[in-house]
Amino acid sequence: MELELEKLTLPSDNERPFVIAGPCSAETEEQVMKTAKDLAAKGCHMFRAGVWKPRTKPGGFEGNGEKALPWMQQVKKETGMLVATEVATPEHVELALKYGIDILWIGARTTANPFAMQALADSLKGIDVPVFVKNPVNPDLELWIGAMERINQAGIKKMAAIHRGFSSYDKKIYRNMPMWQIPIELHRRIPDLPIICDPSHIGGRRELVAPLCQQAMDLGFDGLIVESHCNPDCAWSDAKQQVTPDVLDYILSLLVVRSETNTTESITLLRHQIDDLDNQLMDLLSKRMRVCREIGQYKKEHNMTILQAARYNEILEKRGAQGALCGMDSDFVSQVFEKIHEESVRQQMEIINK
Repeated sequence: MELELEKLTLPSDNERPFVIAGPCSAETEEQVMKTAKDLAAKGCHMFRAGVWKPRTKPGGFEGNGEKALPWMQQVKKETGMLVATEVATPEHVELALKYGIDILWIGARTTANPFAMQALADSLKGIDVPVFVKNPVNPDLELWIGAMERINQAGIKKMAAIHRGFSSYDKKIYRNMPMWQIPIELHRRIPDLPIICDPSHIGGRRELVAPLCQQAMDLGFDGLIVESHCNPDCAWSDAKQQVTPDVLDYILSLLVVRSETNTTESITLLRHQIDDLDNQLMDLLSKRMRVCREIGQYKKEHNMTILQAARYNEILEKRGAQGALCGMDSDFVSQVFEKIHEESVRQQMEIINK
């Protein structure tokens, strides 16, 4: 189904994107107000803070709950900023609305659970409040879209998606892998849905926030949600990925905000070149598959197995190394040839089973 959306106006200016900023957790009234006032002075559009903070393991600080909601009210009253917080249960929704929270967002763990999403959707029926939905922890676009469909079917038409990256067991640079192709595909399928990037949770370290913000702008994201704390090193949760309001202001001042509407003649010509090269790639792949089918026929006539492990490993290693020499990521090239090999095996199976 298609989402029934109403235009969500995201305040921004010509030099900076729409920005939601604030601490990971609302720790104390003093910390909330200090951070909020500093952000407001820097021109931040919306204040965020976690009121309920379930952690991966029990025993740590898990938020102040309802106690922190009056602090959010005070932020709105004294700074004029809109305020946003995460909700994970119908009780959270009820309390957030009771205290006048302007925007609700749904976290990655909740998005991954259709039962929890349906419970939240049921609690939102008849309510007119914007809802932002983070991607699920696992790279599952259909699950992400399904979560938003549940909220949309409840009557919520002012929505946005938040891209916060995807969990991985392996050691890596990022806390959560960006996997930009997934939000790009989401935009292709639902072009009217605003997509906001969360560089704090993607990077997991404050030094990665700036380059990730720029990548999001280069890819045409509609805004940013960044964790900012008046004293990040002393934060009660996610200290390593938070930046001060001053640092955030500096990051935003350096951002180059792209315009997707200024399509010049030169970029049109470049796109024509891309189309031509894509056509050449398709032609070469077609020729490669023809040769693979001939190899399949040979294997059938000589009673050979389709999969030749040594040859497969040789292809992946050689092509990965060639990709690196050509300025491409070797893992990317290996993945491309893994898919090509899968199709080659499928076509040879057809030949042998005839």
